[in-house]
Amino acid sequence: MVMPAVYNQPLVEVKNVSLHFSAVEAVRDVSFCVSEGNIFGLVGSDGAGKSTLLRMIATMIPPSAGDINISSLNVVRERRKIKKIIGYMPQRFGLYQDLTVEENINFFLDIFNIPKAEKQKRKEKYLGFSNLLPFTDRLAGNLSGGMKQKLGLACVLVHEPRLLILDEPTNGVDPVSRHEFWEILGSMKREGMTILVSTAYLDEGERCDELGLMHNAVLLTKAAPAAIRGSFDTLEDAIVERIKEVDKELTNDTFRL
Repeated sequence: MVMPAVYNQPLVEVKNVSLHFSAVEAVRDVSFCVSEGNIFGLVGSDGAGKSTLLRMIATMIPPSAGDINISSLNVVRERRKIKKIIGYMPQRFGLYQDLTVEENINFFLDIFNIPKAEKQKRKEKYLGFSNLLPFTDRLAGNLSGGMKQKLGLACVLVHEPRLLILDEPTNGVDPVSRHEFWEILGSMKREGMTILVSTAYLDEGERCDELGLMHNAVLLTKAAPAAIRGSFDTLEDAIVERIKEVDKELTNDTFRL
């Protein structure tokens, strides 16, 4: 089981993090914390640096500057320890298309060295959460897009990480499957899991405890969805207006040079 959360304690601490690819600044001086037991969402324009930031937190890429700590462990110096307590699901999760649903989850149970006595229990739990138990004999390649994403999530969850990192997991998925996916995330949060997720859908952003708005490699703001929405009718209206303001300021600064 996921360990009970100590609420309001930061599990993730990102401090003045930047990443450069040659002359390209992918992430610039980003700082924020994620409280244990919360869902933290990253939203913003395409190319803003959300995926790159998540890959750094997931220990996939070392930052060019700054520090990232998860449960007081540094993602660069203590990468091996961190990998045991996180689950990372990229936009294109590596399911084996020619294996069945059951064979895929069995593979990940083995990869994570789940004890034999626990394997069946966890398989039933996470395939049950994902409504995939009736499809255990179906090839992963024959699943719908939404079912593939739910199977990917089930495979990531089998080692019951403290921190779940998801990079636009519902992108291109139908509305019903998106709703079911977020129902699973809600269940995991109630069990004490901390979730860090990027999303292109602002109705999903409304379901987060906090949101970070990124644009042009910078974290513009971090607050509860209602605080970001403010007096605007929708969260989308508020975010579009904020991005327009920033772009206008950049344009004006350029003309002054």
